[in-house]
Amino acid sequence: MKALAIHGKEDIRWEDREVPTPGDGEVRLRVNYVGICGSDLHYYFHGANGEYTIREPLTPGHELSGVVDLDPSGRLAPGTPVTVHPARYGPEVPGLEDRPHLRPGGDYFGSAAANPHRQGGASELLIVEDHMVRVLPASLPLERAALAEPLAVAIHAVNLAGDITGKRVLVIGAGPIGLLVVAAAVKAGASVVGASDVREEPLDRAKALGATEVSLVGRDTIENESYDAVFECSGVGVALTQAVRAGRRAGTIVQVGMLPNADIGVNLAPMLAKELTIRGAFRFSTEIDDAVTLLAESDALDSVISHVLPASDAVQAFELARDSSASAKVLLSL
Repeated sequence: MKALAIHGKEDIRWEDREVPTPGDGEVRLRVNYVGICGSDLHYYFHGANGEYTIREPLTPGHELSGVVDLDPSGRLAPGTPVTVHPARYGPEVPGLEDRPHLRPGGDYFGSAAANPHRQGGASELLIVEDHMVRVLPASLPLERAALAEPLAVAIHAVNLAGDITGKRVLVIGAGPIGLLVVAAAVKAGASVVGASDVREEPLDRAKALGATEVSLVGRDTIENESYDAVFECSGVGVALTQAVRAGRRAGTIVQVGMLPNADIGVNLAPMLAKELTIRGAFRFSTEIDDAVTLLAESDALDSVISHVLPASDAVQAFELARDSSASAKVLLSL
């Protein structure tokens, strides 16, 4: 079988691997699609994602769909369409019973946080623990199902803002996660969803998903105190400053984009007089089940997938995925 492996900065290879054999409590999947995420881009272009540096060949990918290849327990028949919850949680911690994704000591597909690394899903055959498997409804195509993980991230972020029914919402950064946050906010009943970005093409995609107010950075002005909830999805410090300015008094800011692991310039002074709440959003817990349900309901989110390339063309796919003018979500087909 074949699998992708990142060996270091701008060094990714389509390699031969031995066919893995599932053990007790495990299932072997035949992977069809893997989405390229921001963390995958960092691993490929920089050899590291924040403080996590590649120390051995790393197979990327935590957004995936495929079919069951072999379930030794016999519970899942070969060919059953599935996606995967890519997290394993750490030991239980008092106070985090409802948020197991925050417990330390867990891991995630396609991550160099641990050593040895937790290998990801960009592999023709993949072994997963059976509790990670989510069987897909018959109405959900495998290509669209590859959005389940990033959509779960978006739904989790929107949930953290509380009830946004009838409220004005702003999404800063209309990349793939930002687009899915736009869709999740519309689904959650926001009366107005705005989007801002440094490029026009992502804003056009946001409008197609329900954003009715768009702002091009450097051209348009976002009025101070104009939104009840703001989702910062770009991971840029200056954007968090903009979020604090745009938030209304007693409003909520949800930081979704991964900020750099460094001291950065952010002006938080307005948050005091406004009594703003700023919340971090980290992955998700059970929201992948909500994401699967939402994806099965309609094809509205198909437009988030802009390109599908063979995994053997990974270099081209990664170059395309980092160009937000040319692409939204790029999938690898295996």
